[in-house]
Amino acid sequence: MGSTGTVSTADSAATGERRSGADGAGVAVLAACAAWSLITATAHDGRPEGMLLAVLAVAAGYASGRIFGALLPVAAPCAGALAGLGLAIATPGPQISLELGHSGATAALLILSCGAACCAAWAARPPALRLALRLLAAGIAVTAAVLGSTTGFVTCVGVLLCSLAAARVRRRALALTGLAAAAVLVTGATWAIGEDALPGGLTASLEGRLTEHRVQLWHDALRMARTDPALGVGPGRYGEFSPTVAQSLVPDGKPHSAPLQQAAEQGLVGVALLAAAFCWVLYALLRSPRSTPIALTTGATLTALAAIASIGNALSFMTVTAGAGLLAGLATARPFTSTEPDDVPAPARRSDDRLE
Repeated sequence: MGSTGTVSTADSAATGERRSGADGAGVAVLAACAAWSLITATAHDGRPEGMLLAVLAVAAGYASGRIFGALLPVAAPCAGALAGLGLAIATPGPQISLELGHSGATAALLILSCGAACCAAWAARPPALRLALRLLAAGIAVTAAVLGSTTGFVTCVGVLLCSLAAARVRRRALALTGLAAAAVLVTGATWAIGEDALPGGLTASLEGRLTEHRVQLWHDALRMARTDPALGVGPGRYGEFSPTVAQSLVPDGKPHSAPLQQAAEQGLVGVALLAAAFCWVLYALLRSPRSTPIALTTGATLTALAAIASIGNALSFMTVTAGAGLLAGLATARPFTSTEPDDVPAPARRSDDRLE
C-alpha cells in the first residue's frame, strides 16, 4: 500500500510538471504572437488590434475551458455545443451565401459545436446520455446541410467519424502527428495555389470551387509577402495594398486565408507563430489528463478548423477564436471527478498512462 501510494504521488507530480510545461509553452506562444503584431505594426504603421483581440479571445476561451472542464466535464462541452449551434443558426441566411467571411465562420462554429458534443459524449458515463450527445453531434452535421454549408457538413461528418474511431487508437502521439500533417498539407496546397505552382488543370479545377476572386486575393497576399518577407506590410494593412480588394464590390480588406494573411501582414515570422500556436494546442492535447478519445476528437476538430481557416476568413471572428480556445481548454482540464468512459479499450487506456 505504501509503495503504491508513493508511485501514485510521483506519477501525479510528473504529470503536473508536464502539464505546467505545456501551459508555459502556450503562454510564451500567445505572448510572442501579441508582441510580434506590435513590432510589425510599429515598423509599418499597422493596426494590431485585430491580432491582439484574437490572442485575447483564445486565452480567455482556454482559461474558461479549463475552469468549466474541471467543474462540469459533461455539461460544459454540451452547453458549448448548443451555444455554437445557436450562433450558427442565428447567422442571417443571405450572409452565408454571399459573404465569404460569414460562410467560413458559420462552418467553423458548426465544426466546433460538433466537436464539443462528441467530447461531451465521451465524457458521459450513462450509455443513454452518451447516445443522445452523439445524436446531437449528428444533428449538428444535418443542420450544416440544411443551412447550405457543404464545407460544414463534410467536416462535421469527418469530426464525428474521427471521434468514433478514436476509441481504437493506441498511440495518441502518432494520431496527433497525423492531424498536424493534414493541417500542413492543406496549408501547403493553399500556398501552392497562391503561387500558381500546381498543374494547370488542377489549378483551374480548384479555382472553380474556390472562386477566382479568392485566388486573386491569395496572389496579392503572396506578392506582399515577397516584398517584405521579414515584417510584411503591417497588421491590418492588406486591404491598402491589394488591387483585388480595391476592385471588389464588397471589400473587407482580408485575403481569406489565415496563413497567407500572416505572411502578407506580419511576414514569415508571423506564419511561424501561427503554426507554433497550432502545434502548442496539439502538444497540450498530447499531455492532457483526459482520455485519448477526448483528446483526439478535439485535435480532429481543431485540425478541421485550421483547414477552413487556410481557405477562408473564419479566424477573423472572435466567436470562432474564443470557441477554439474554449474547446482546447475543456479537453485539457483535469475534472475533479473522473468521467472517463468505461468502454474505452484497454490499449487506449494504457496509451494514456504512458503518455501522461
